[in-house]
Amino acid sequence: MLTTVAFTFCISCLVFPLVKMAEVRSTLVCAVVLLSSAVFAFVEDLDDTFKDSRMDDVWLVDFYAPWCGYCKKLEPVWQEVGAELKSSGSPVRVGKVDATAFSGIASEFGVRGYPTIKLLKGDLTYNYKGPRTKDDIIEFASRVAGPAVRSLPSKQMFDHVMRRHDVLFVYIGGDSPLKEKYAEVASELIVYTYFFAASEDVLPKEFTIPELPAVVVFKDGTHFTYDEYQEASLSTWVNKERFLGYLQIDGFVLYELGETGKLVAMAVVDEKNLTEESIRLKTLVQKVAAEYRDHFSRDIQFGHIDGNDYINGLIMGEVAVPSIIILNTSNEQYFLPSGPVETMDQLLHFINSVLDGTAQAQGGDSFLQRVKRVAYDAKSTVMSVFQSSPLLGCFLFGLPLGVISLMCYGICTAETDDGAEDLEPLKREGLTDEEEDDEGQTRPMELEGPGDDAEGEEEQEEKSSAEKKVD
Repeated sequence: MLTTVAFTFCISCLVFPLVKMAEVRSTLVCAVVLLSSAVFAFVEDLDDTFKDSRMDDVWLVDFYAPWCGYCKKLEPVWQEVGAELKSSGSPVRVGKVDATAFSGIASEFGVRGYPTIKLLKGDLTYNYKGPRTKDDIIEFASRVAGPAVRSLPSKQMFDHVMRRHDVLFVYIGGDSPLKEKYAEVASELIVYTYFFAASEDVLPKEFTIPELPAVVVFKDGTHFTYDEYQEASLSTWVNKERFLGYLQIDGFVLYELGETGKLVAMAVVDEKNLTEESIRLKTLVQKVAAEYRDHFSRDIQFGHIDGNDYINGLIMGEVAVPSIIILNTSNEQYFLPSGPVETMDQLLHFINSVLDGTAQAQGGDSFLQRVKRVAYDAKSTVMSVFQSSPLLGCFLFGLPLGVISLMCYGICTAETDDGAEDLEPLKREGLTDEEEDDEGQTRPMELEGPGDDAEGEEEQEEKSSAEKKVD
């Protein structure tokens, strides 16, 4: 009896924890499901009816295609963006549109590639062109969703904003035509940077503005004032001044620099393995950017880039590391120094030769260069596929080539049956082409003219008379 009770007790000890564990597991699964549902609820799936109701809110929308690999990579980041904006109390609503299923709304917003991120604010549409990271997208949405020009009412607020932003545009003064123009430019270029307005009283003492009203940019430890008599337009000036004098350049920054119309002079270095030569070239470019800003700021942007992979793909060639290169992003030309750059004077001579047109330009956007670009991109794509997955590369490219080879071989070795079909009627008559030829060759010899017939009749008459004489 005791044994039975002990056995039952042991079984209960084993079963009870298992039951509790199952309950806990089911609870965790339900919690995960509910949490996932809550997260995904922050991103709304939109359809064609969205264009009728979008004017009521500010929308951050991802136009995607289900088959797009970049879209799939953006999906978890997009869910995080939706959750972050929702939890922070942002007025921006986050959504996504399947551009292949709802092509009408995609074409209405000018979607030409996937994924395309747009912020819709009333009648205005802003395109996002920066890195596809959570922080960058949220910063873009927060900047564009707010007012185009933000006010700085106190010195404390001005100092706080100065510490947060490396480049700061501020309108200083009261109402004026310049302020109206500044507001228009801010609405156009808010996708790139912030715009502020303040009175002269909130400026720190070290900053003195000789004439008001004025548009001032604070950067590189100093400030620069817009001169409407020297600059083409306020929009052009802001677009060129929205970068620091010296930058760490990557693909996205280089893309944005292409919209400024500036040349890009940079040192190509390896940040992971900085040699003395790399440090020397970086320092040389930094000194020129700082000491000769007044000479080159309108025409050239200075900086450095880590590695030569991006540059090699851009110029379809090989750039040494470390080295110095100047890019013209508007027409895809590039310039390399004819000799080593050892001193600042040599670097200045190289830059001036590019500006005055005496330096030899390479690359460009001519027809031959475009054909070369197509071939280079095709080669790069094939090489990347084979490097990442050799078996997949063999299947993708080997199978079509094999099918095409078999088709060509079949076409070249095929025998036509036209001759045999022509011979069938002749075979039925017991004649072949050779027999017809032989008959044709003998037939002219058997033909006889009128003279030949007369001679034959005379011979027959002579034969008959001779026979009569014999009788």
